[in-house]
Amino acid sequence: MSGTEDTEREGESAQVDGRAMTRFDDIYDRPDPRAFFRALGSFEYQTPHHAQRIFRHMLTTWTGNGNGSPGPGTVLDICCSYGINAALLNHDVTLADLYDRYGSASIAALDTAELIEADRAWYAARRRADAVRVVGLDVAANAVSYARAVGLLDAGFAENLEVAPPSSALLAATRSTRLITVTGGASFLSPRSFRPFLTDAAEPVWVAAFVLRTGSYQAIADGLSALGLVTEKVGPHTFPQRRFTGEQEQRYAVEAVLAEAEDPRGKESAGYFHTALHLSRPPQDTTTFPLAALLPAPD
Repeated sequence: MSGTEDTEREGESAQVDGRAMTRFDDIYDRPDPRAFFRALGSFEYQTPHHAQRIFRHMLTTWTGNGNGSPGPGTVLDICCSYGINAALLNHDVTLADLYDRYGSASIAALDTAELIEADRAWYAARRRADAVRVVGLDVAANAVSYARAVGLLDAGFAENLEVAPPSSALLAATRSTRLITVTGGASFLSPRSFRPFLTDAAEPVWVAAFVLRTGSYQAIADGLSALGLVTEKVGPHTFPQRRFTGEQEQRYAVEAVLAEAEDPRGKESAGYFHTALHLSRPPQDTTTFPLAALLPAPD
């Protein structure tokens, strides 16, 4: 459960559980996010861009519609990495802005302590009036520490719920969670990483996950079903994740998508990993808030 996408170590191609994917592990737990943006920007990584508009629209429609809802509460971002989803959700910035910032010569000249000070001021100047409380969870301690230091996360925890139960501090910080978000790393997760937040929540919780089409979300959906949530898949629309690093990775992706009984034409066959959005909610909410009403118009 590390980082914001389901790829591996930077610059190496390897077979991982039978998969031929370029590995990016080295960029996920640096003291700051410059290497992350440099490496993934070269392959047009874009899932947080798609999530930005959808999560904002979802929160406004669901918790800000004046129907007696208890309000936006807390967003729990699982596999939060450097707080990129929180940056986009709560600030007047785009993913393109972040690529430009962290790739600039002026930012490259700073050491990490100087960058943290600069980022704290930069994000504070762009904070939205409708910002919501965001708690981050990731095994990458350095990334979480950075996101907390610059003010992107209201609280952050470097814990792996796949191997150990959550700390009491994590449970206390997430008790007001209304929305759990995942924009990458779903292949590293099981229902174990969601269960504590659903059984301990003060209010109904939704789970919104962008999942690569090369794998199945069914085990997590089944686990959420056992906790009373119904999972809907947004379709047939999908979301480009990033460009392939080469032919080997593309072959893997096309074969994996076909194995999931999905059609790669115009998507993986056109050179990009694609994700599908899965939304899990209490059954009554699927009627009160139809899926189509929760999605903004396409860009």
